[in-house]
Order: sequence, then C-alpha cells, then structure tokens
Amino acid sequence: MSSRRWLLLSDGVRPTEDVYFLESVAPLLRAQNHEVDRLDVRGWRWPLVQRFLAKQEGANLVLCRTLPRRVLRWLEQARGRFDRIVYLIDDDLAAAAEDSRLPQSYRRRMARAAESQPKLLALADTVVTCSAVLADQFAERHRNLHVMGPQLIAPLHDLSHFDRGPCPESPWLIGFHGSRAHLADLCHIAPALEAVHGSRQDTELEVMLGERTPRCLTELPRVSCPVPLRWDRFRAYRANRRVHIGLVPHLNTPFNRSKSTIKFLDIAAMGGVGVYTKQSPYKEFVQDGVDGLLVDDDPTCWQRALEWLLDHPGEARAMAASAARRAQQQVLTDLPAWVEGA
Repeated sequence: MSSRRWLLLSDGVRPTEDVYFLESVAPLLRAQNHEVDRLDVRGWRWPLVQRFLAKQEGANLVLCRTLPRRVLRWLEQARGRFDRIVYLIDDDLAAAAEDSRLPQSYRRRMARAAESQPKLLALADTVVTCSAVLADQFAERHRNLHVMGPQLIAPLHDLSHFDRGPCPESPWLIGFHGSRAHLADLCHIAPALEAVHGSRQDTELEVMLGERTPRCLTELPRVSCPVPLRWDRFRAYRANRRVHIGLVPHLNTPFNRSKSTIKFLDIAAMGGVGVYTKQSPYKEFVQDGVDGLLVDDDPTCWQRALEWLLDHPGEARAMAASAARRAQQQVLTDLPAWVEGA
C-alpha cells in the first residue's frame, strides 16, 4: 500500500458505501493515519468535482457499483493520475436487468449500470464482491478478486422485547424490511403469512413497502405498511425498532443467489430471529436452528417455521441471541487483505 489518501467517488449508493467501506474499512484506515473522504460526483457538482479530482494526484479511489457516464469517461482519460482503484460490487447487475420478476424501472436502471460495468472493471486494480457466488461471476472478468461480506455498522440491543410475549396484549412483531426488488419473493410466501396471522391474535405484521405491499396482506388485521425509507432514515428507524421475527424470502434466481447476507445483520440489529429461504447466500451462512431458520420455498414450509417460532418463544429468543453474537463477529478489527493490495 503506497498512497495514504483514499477517496470514494459516490454515485449516491449510500448503503453499499457505508457497509463495505465508509463505516467498516475507513475507520481502520483513519486509525492508521490514512486520509479518507467521500466525494459526490453526481449532477451539477461535476465541474467543481472535476477540478478537485485533477488535484488528487496519487490518491487511491474507491468506486461502488456505478459512476455517471461523464465521470467514467473522464476517469478513463485521467487514470494515470491515481494510485489504486478498488471497485466494490454487491449485486449481479446483469441478472437484475434480466429478471422479469423485478420492477421494470429497476430493471432498466440495472441494465444501464451493467452496460458501464466492463469499463469500471477495466479501471480497477481490485474488485471486492459481497459473496463468493458473485465473485464467481467475475472470475473470468478480473484477475484480482476479493470477497468481503457485509459488516455490522449498527448497534445491538438487549432482547427484553421477547420477555413480554407472545400474547394479544403484547404481540410478537413479524417484519419484512426488504426493498421492492424482493416484492415477488414476498408475494410467494404471502399465503403462509395470511394463514399464520389470520389464525392468531398474538402477532403483528410490518411490511416496509408502503403502497406496494401485496393487497392480500394489507387487508389483514394488525398489519402496518410503512413507506420505504431513505438510507439515513432507515438506519435511525432500525436503531429504535424491535422485531421478534424477520422474513427473508428469496426465490431461486441468479439475482437472489448473488446477494449478500445483509438482512441477517439488519434483523439481528432489530433484535430478531430470521427465517430465510434455504439457498445461497443464506444456506451457507445461517446455522439452521441455532441463529435462524432455513426453509424451502414452499409457503407451507414457511407457515410451519413461523408457527414453530411462535409456539417456542424460549427457543426463538435463544436463536435471536445467537444471531446477535454472530452479527457481532461481522465487525472488522483488522484491515482486509484487499486494502493492502494483495
């Protein structure tokens, strides 16, 4: 590692930037007297940003997922001004563009990002992916690949909310806090949620999809559908919200298989135990029955898993505690090998 100056060029993908660099790796770099900054390169800022970048001779650059086209063109011409360039990627962009289950606007955005990706790979000295499955997608496209899973950047809290339920006076909260990219996954297990929630009085269901929540769920009693939140607001919400059970359904698609285990950390940060589809990336990460439950895609399996957790609150709490301990292990204490240029 030569330069001690690091500059993240931001296209506004704050979750990726924070989880994989700014709040995980950057604090360790600063502790070793490195200078780390974030530079927003979008929109009207570009003329000012261009002049600033031209003065950053020898800096290391960190790129996350995408860059605006004019920034990418400039960087191709100015590559020699900089030291190392690291490219962080946490989604299979091409798979997202081709997945007919995803919202059309999302697919178009991912298609544009996928078109630019070869140029980003050509610029990068190092590519860091969020999972081994995603790394395999790049095995023939880049010579220097590293895998770094998501890092815990949220506080963990006690599990006192488990002491009060489940009962109608203090119901258990079952939560889905995935993005609309996982709407089809949620729809697939909706019959299980209808069956469990409809047969009990000791549960509440929270689906953070706002008006995009499946109608079959909005019509159930004790269901809340908060609108999706911006990253900074979601982080504040997550720090104060407690759930008992978190839902992570993933249909068996290339897009889903390449995802990270970030939802394990989100659920742990909210004090819950997760129920996950038994496929990558969770089947390789979750210890079934220890720090979460792995279930097949069949909604009947989801119904049985949810009912078991509700009927075994002691075991559910123990799994939530194990998940919290596991999440705590996802905090960097040493700089990852890719920082050193290995």
